[in-house]
Amino acid sequence: MSESTDLKNRLEVTAKILIRCFILNFALILLWFIFYVIGSSQWGYELHSKIFDITRHEFVLINYCGIAFAKLCNIIFFLLPYVAIRLVLKLKQL
Repeated sequence: MSESTDLKNRLEVTAKILIRCFILNFALILLWFIFYVIGSSQWGYELHSKIFDITRHEFVLINYCGIAFAKLCNIIFFLLPYVAIRLVLKLKQL
């Protein structure tokens, strides 16, 4: 096997791993959002306010900022490298 095909195979495997991580992370973020919507009514806030002494506004803000931060990290660390690898593989085929 030549170095070119070995590199191509490694990039393909890395791209597959990155897209799987992106999908799994996105599913976890979606699960976080669902639990937030279901639990933010009363019991979720009560549980956290007893432990951390936060207001309802702070509870909402922490959740929304956390979800946004997780989405941003997911895109930066998994989706963008996946797209870059796919572009490199596509350009090598030309």
